[in-house]
Amino acid sequence: MIIDVHSHAWPFPEAFSEDFIRQASGAKADTTIDISVRYEDYRSTAPDNTKTVVFGGKAKLSGVWVDDAYVADYVAQDPDRLLGFLSVDPTQPGWQDELRHGHETLKLRGVKLLPMYAGFKACDAELEPLWEYCEKHGLPVLMHTGTTFVKQAPLDCTFPRLIEPVALKYPGIKFILAHLGHPWEGECVVTIRKHPNVYADLSALHYRPFQLYQSLMLVQEYGVWEKVLFGTDFPFTTVNATVEGLRGLNDMLEGAALPRLKTDKIEELIFRDTLPLLGLD
Repeated sequence: MIIDVHSHAWPFPEAFSEDFIRQASGAKADTTIDISVRYEDYRSTAPDNTKTVVFGGKAKLSGVWVDDAYVADYVAQDPDRLLGFLSVDPTQPGWQDELRHGHETLKLRGVKLLPMYAGFKACDAELEPLWEYCEKHGLPVLMHTGTTFVKQAPLDCTFPRLIEPVALKYPGIKFILAHLGHPWEGECVVTIRKHPNVYADLSALHYRPFQLYQSLMLVQEYGVWEKVLFGTDFPFTTVNATVEGLRGLNDMLEGAALPRLKTDKIEELIFRDTLPLLGLD
């Protein structure tokens, strides 16, 4: 079984501002990106027994807002294989009410945060009620770390090390740092090595194969394979493409004297039983 800890659900384009869509489309002139999410597309590009963590996201600063009810309805399509996470933007009024509603009424199982997109740091004092609630109720927290194309999203808010004081104060919370903190993978690796309750996922990295090879070589050399979780970042990529990308990393080294990634560790990563690690079994 594969556990994908990083998959999105949102209504497109309704969940995004015109500015966000314009910036996301900037890579290609005269093109508007289409990031529609259709569950049938996800299922057609994943093994049948894949289980998936799904979330939306809230970040007023960047123009992203997905109602948690939308995520709950998405999960209701296939509750045996989908687990929903709620989202809050702690810079906006009413976020604590949304936290309680998402968990207690909608029955969502964890929290997704977008610190740089919303313009806050994980270590900000204003987030103490969030951490207290998550620890009390056993909610894992997955947060974006690493870069973005959104110009108003501050880099100061995204570094993996910012989780350290929170992880120390709230050892009962399981944290997942998304995207291995790219391009600060080294900082992410030493952070997850140091803190037993902090993990990372490798979502949205396989299409930069040499970067992912270097990142996983850091994981290998620091001995933290068991702290890295499988994730995709659907709809930006798929389960099958991510698995293929991981398994092909050593192939590009043919004829070079570079060290190889351990293939057994890659297979363990792909099939890691993540849900018990996060308290979601």
